[in-house]
Amino acid sequence: MNITNLLICVLCVLPIYTASASEQVIQQRLADYRATGAADFDATRGAALWQQSHVQAKLGKAVSCRSCHSTQLQHTGQHLRTGKLIEPMAPSVNPERFNDSKKIEKWFKRNCKWTWGRECTAQEKGDLLTFLQSQ
Repeated sequence: MNITNLLICVLCVLPIYTASASEQVIQQRLADYRATGAADFDATRGAALWQQSHVQAKLGKAVSCRSCHSTQLQHTGQHLRTGKLIEPMAPSVNPERFNDSKKIEKWFKRNCKWTWGRECTAQEKGDLLTFLQSQ
C-alpha cells in the first residue's frame, strides 16, 4: 500500500473512531450518573433544562445555556460575558465535543454554577447529555 492510499484510509476511519469514542464516553458518563441514583434520562427534559433561565448574579440578568451556546447547537456560540467563541455543542458537527470524561464534568460544574448558581444534579447532567447527544 502506498502512502497516499494509507492516508486516505486513515482519514476515512478517523471520524468513525472519534464518533465511537465520543459515544463510549457519553455512555460511561450516563452509567456513572445512574450509579449515583439518577433515573432514566430524557432528551426532552434536557431540552427544557437547556432553555431554562436563571438570574445570573454577576450579570444581574436572566441567562440560560442557550445564552452562550446558542439555540442552534450546530453553530458556534459566544460567551455572554467574555465574548470568547465556543465550538458547536452538537456531536453531529463537532465529534470531539464529548471525548473526554473529565472535561465533561469540568464544564458541567463550571457552567451549571455560572448559569444556575449551583452544580447540576446527576439527573440533570444525564438529561442534558442525552439532549446534546441527540443533536
